Amino acid sequence: MRPLNRLLIAVSLPALLLVNLSMAAETGSALKNDTMRVEPFADAKVTGSFNRGESLEILNKKGAWLQVKTKKNTGWVRLLSIKRGSSGASNQAAGALAVASGRAGTGQVISTTGIRGLSAEDLKAAKFNEAEVKTMESYTQNANQGKQFASAGGLKTVPFANLKAVDGGSK
Repeated sequence: MRPLNRLLIAVSLPALLLVNLSMAAETGSALKNDTMRVEPFADAKVTGSFNRGESLEILNKKGAWLQVKTKKNTGWVRLLSIKRGSSGASNQAAGALAVASGRAGTGQVISTTGIRGLSAEDLKAAKFNEAEVKTMESYTQNANQGKQFASAGGLKTVPFANLKAVDGGSK
């Protein structure tokens, strides 16, 4: 075999393996019974459901939603309902990708900071919205309003020795 052919094979073989690994779908399992939706929104039309422990294929991610495929349906579900990865031998590609990404190890734990469900691009593109902050602040309650709300719901006070009472002021 000529040296140029050997070089081409040596360079292209790892590339082909990486392409095949990246095309392999990620698998997961349901952490709880849940419904799948047509779009990644809580009020979107329901397209199906799955049961806790059911295996599924993860097709896409958008914010805090995953697009998944079960044996019966495809739809969007909140990412906290899904455990990524599987313990079966059918997920060897995902295991190889985990090694390549630094997520290998017994617990597959990595150190990270951020907000789950938001990508780096989402965080970089975020803008301050004064109107939304004012809307959120409008929901503030003082201590007396909080006590009335709790009393109406049948809740009782639980003292915490290490916390000092704060004067809620009046609104």
